[in-house]
Amino acid sequence: MDDTLSAAGQSLSTPASLGRRLPRITSSALLTGGMIVVIGALMIPPLVILILNSVLEVNPDGSYGAFTLANYARILSQPDLYRSAWNTVLFAALSTAIVLVVGGLLAWVVERTNAPFKALAYLTTIAALGTPFVLTTAAWLFVLGRAGPLNELYRALTGSRGILFNVNSLWGMVVIEAVVWMPLVFLMFSAAFRSANAEMEEAARMSGASVLETFWRVSLRLAWPALAAAAVFVFINTLSAFDVPVLVGVPSNINVLTSDIYFSIRQVPPKLEHASAFSVLLIGVICALMLWYGRLSRHADRFASVTGKGYRPRPVDLGGLRWVGGGIILASFFFLLVLPLSALVWVAATPFMAPMRLSNLKLLTWKNFAAVFDEPSYLQYGTNTVTIAAVAATVAVLLAVIVGWMAARRRPGGALLDQLSTLPMLFPGIVMGVAIMQICLQLPFPIYGTIWAIAYAFVIRAVPFGLRYTYTGVLQIHRELEESAAISGASQLQVLRRIVVPLMAPAIVSAWLFIFLSVAKELAITVLLAGPRSQTIAVAMFDKASNGQAGELAAFGLVWAGLMVLVAGLAYAFMRRQSAGAFAH
Repeated sequence: MDDTLSAAGQSLSTPASLGRRLPRITSSALLTGGMIVVIGALMIPPLVILILNSVLEVNPDGSYGAFTLANYARILSQPDLYRSAWNTVLFAALSTAIVLVVGGLLAWVVERTNAPFKALAYLTTIAALGTPFVLTTAAWLFVLGRAGPLNELYRALTGSRGILFNVNSLWGMVVIEAVVWMPLVFLMFSAAFRSANAEMEEAARMSGASVLETFWRVSLRLAWPALAAAAVFVFINTLSAFDVPVLVGVPSNINVLTSDIYFSIRQVPPKLEHASAFSVLLIGVICALMLWYGRLSRHADRFASVTGKGYRPRPVDLGGLRWVGGGIILASFFFLLVLPLSALVWVAATPFMAPMRLSNLKLLTWKNFAAVFDEPSYLQYGTNTVTIAAVAATVAVLLAVIVGWMAARRRPGGALLDQLSTLPMLFPGIVMGVAIMQICLQLPFPIYGTIWAIAYAFVIRAVPFGLRYTYTGVLQIHRELEESAAISGASQLQVLRRIVVPLMAPAIVSAWLFIFLSVAKELAITVLLAGPRSQTIAVAMFDKASNGQAGELAAFGLVWAGLMVLVAGLAYAFMRRQSAGAFAH
């Protein structure tokens, strides 16, 4: 026995054995080192250049001078900063509160009860995934505007010549921003409610609790991790919102931090150091919020209700109240989809902003749609958008697959890669645009104003979102498959290419489609980086909305949104399939 062990030990230390193991170690080290270099080169420069531009004097030739805090002192001494900051916080807080209450209730009714018409909620979500935020904002500007159906109905019922609701106000911004994020919050809550154990809800009902008491005291508290995630997600995104504040708030002199950053860049000459200092302050606020959420999520396992024995994700029987639940779904379908869609069709089919009256049917025309199909620049906008979205989604998902695999399997350097890859989550879109613009202006080759500068920015922006899909996709693959391949002599790259990637194909496709849709409708980054020949759909819509070309904007938006909704339907089908597969395993 001892002789056998001695012989085995000698065989492991022979040069031939070391030679067989050396390539495997080398390939793993090369993969780790290469990924750290690539991810670091993508993620770190935007933050570094913002900080440098905010604390160093910039000479006329573009070189840096002495250290200074004058930019921060100048910003903090401006009364307008505190007014904009207060508007930003109030806008974000009110929007978040509304969307959490309505979106959470709708998701619970759809996922946890036997209410009818559930398919309408999913149809609304699919339509929202493919609709640019600029188009949604424009639709609601008409719906809630002076000539819109809400104020028209008010005047018809009361005989008044005034308006019931002023859309160009803080409350107008809040309502439209809540509508924009409602479908995505519905998706976030749906995942939590769909997999919740019904035993506690049934126990509450048997103990005499009403439906609302069960929802408030049981269902909502079990979904606390999802609630906290949705709250932080919406609050951060509304803090960094750009479309609604610029299109709704600016005409009424209601400025927020993102609009201040945008207009400081648009000045002649642009105040890059001013925008950089503003951006660093906003990043600091978002960083604090994410640290707070990280502390909350450490104890998320206390709210777990899914166990191995007796677990059944059955719905709550509402009895006679099921039609009330169905009414909630119908109301959300009408207000979130039918009403804005009808408004867009009406605006696209009328030569000017005419009220939605039967007497105005004689005004209907196809001229706006004809203008869209006759204008060759629209095809260029669409080509640019699809190219940028496809390139960004492909590169971001490729990086996210490798980082997600290394982080989930705790490979050397995986934790560092995970932290570096999530760094862009601190950047609002407008801030990312400012950082990438400054990077491109300092490069020795002309990239600013091209589609490649925009794609570069979106790759950085999209990696954290792709990582959310790929990390969980890797966790669903049992480690023994990779270990078997490694024992058979496969290298790390071969394991990744032949085992991991084929098995997590649904997660990869879902990530690609989600990033593609998100990039295709993003405005904040492209509005700063787009040049004359690199205009995208979102920028073209923004220009038409800013110039008052409502009819052409609506016609153009309907055509583009129809195409994107088809892609969104495919994306949603993959996401549902992946979610169902994860639950089955």
